[in-house]
Amino acid sequence: MSASNVLSGTRTLLYKEVLRFWKVAFQTVAAPVLTAILYLLIFGHVLEDHVKVYGSVGYTSFLIPGLVMMSVLQNAFANSSSSLIQSKITGNLVFLLVAPLSHWAWFVAYVGASVVRGVGVGTGVLIVTVWFAPLQVANPLWIIVFAMMGAAMMGALGLIAGLWAEKFDQIAAFQNFIIMPMTFLSGVFYSVGSLPPFWKGVSHLNPFFYMIDGFRHGFFGVSDVSPWVGLLVVGVATLVVCGVCLHLLRIGYKIRH
Repeated sequence: MSASNVLSGTRTLLYKEVLRFWKVAFQTVAAPVLTAILYLLIFGHVLEDHVKVYGSVGYTSFLIPGLVMMSVLQNAFANSSSSLIQSKITGNLVFLLVAPLSHWAWFVAYVGASVVRGVGVGTGVLIVTVWFAPLQVANPLWIIVFAMMGAAMMGALGLIAGLWAEKFDQIAAFQNFIIMPMTFLSGVFYSVGSLPPFWKGVSHLNPFFYMIDGFRHGFFGVSDVSPWVGLLVVGVATLVVCGVCLHLLRIGYKIRH
């Protein structure tokens, strides 16, 4: 197969995946933005006058980057996992299996669409919530790097979950018992530096913490750990997850039998 055919197939599958969630944008984009606004209104209103982070940063300002990154991660995972499990259950996955597409094409298309949705939702959350509190941008490069790496890692993790699951209940369990706790306990609503030593150490075992902490560093120029440490941890975690995902796609795990 020529390189142009490979690129054409990958591009077509990517377009199909982006169009899949965009056709129901009210559910896949607008709803997560509304959820983030509700979190901001509730937590910001209650804690704004009681919590100061990094010395002088207001709590609502501190909360916004965390909500943005949480939206990026959760929606990137939801996009690839829901798409694959839906195709498996409805039976239309066979049309992809008979197409001359390599495992790399699947990976690029599914993860690429997840990045588009995750970053799109995160951007929407940022545009809407930035009106509630002043927000500076200290280093936009860190913002871009951690957002893209986090979305790519979660897109690949969503593919792994979609390959493993055989029904929607299993995807829901994966999201409710793994993804949600890891995102909520990663410093979205609080600074990990304020935790007791034991729980601070536990938080440092969570790769989601480094994504959110590094992303927040891009706005305020300060964070609980060095962004370079976060970049190393997130980079290694992303490579491992993407490597496992590519291997499972290559052998056709639970989709070629």
